[in-house]
Amino acid sequence: MPLERKSGRSTDSLRPIKISYDLFSYAPGSVLLELGDTKVLCTVSLQQGVPPFLRGKGKGGWLNAEYSLLPNATHVRTTRETSSTNRNGRTVEISRLISRVLRTVVDLSLLGEQTLFVDCDVLQADGGTRVASICAASLALEQAQTKLLASGAIKAVFLKESVAAVSVGVVRSEVLLDPDYVEDSTIDADFNIILTESNRLIEIQGGAEKVPLSWDLFHQVQACAIKGVEQIFETTKNMKYAVASSSKVDDNGGVFAQKNDSNQGAKAPFFSLKNRLSMVDADAS
Repeated sequence: MPLERKSGRSTDSLRPIKISYDLFSYAPGSVLLELGDTKVLCTVSLQQGVPPFLRGKGKGGWLNAEYSLLPNATHVRTTRETSSTNRNGRTVEISRLISRVLRTVVDLSLLGEQTLFVDCDVLQADGGTRVASICAASLALEQAQTKLLASGAIKAVFLKESVAAVSVGVVRSEVLLDPDYVEDSTIDADFNIILTESNRLIEIQGGAEKVPLSWDLFHQVQACAIKGVEQIFETTKNMKYAVASSSKVDDNGGVFAQKNDSNQGAKAPFFSLKNRLSMVDADAS
């Protein structure tokens, strides 16, 4: 009997994906990615300087990612790490994962002695936060690249290709794509699989949690992951192209993306000075 999911999804279906661009004025790349009830905000910025082991070596730049779970992203408040003595081990591990994954698809030699900072903040967690962060980071890097090229901050395309990631679980010998938190909490085996758009493998994390898996079942996990990543690329490509097709270059050479909505004109980013001033004017009236 096929496994029934409370959401009504089939076992090989993703949760709904929603993507919003340009949430911040000061970051050349900013993306809010919603994967079901999991919401991740990712920003990309470029700063002068590299770690000491690269300084003056002529080997190019660096990329560093940081992952953070905001205090009320979960049902029980998580202590903000800035107020903790030590960083949470899970936070460090996921930050390193995102950094490692993105460096495989970025040509760091083209950055000069500059560092790309990728910040992934989980606003709401319902399973799959690390894979959602990787997907959001890839999209934010693409957007940042477009703006940095237009402004002259970089001279060449540094992204080799896009990446995407999915979670795949096994429940009672049945493979389950993109489990939410409730499903993940009762799972027999859990995997996070990261692939490039050309279907090349970057990393696999995971393993059995209750009983060992057969190789045949693992191959089913692999096939399910490939199908899930293909769904992500197809979905994000449509959203990405919709934004790119309505991008303009401003008087300063920067690129800004407009939402692809026929009922809206060009809008400043939500947190821009223009919007803040308009809200103050509205309150005064």
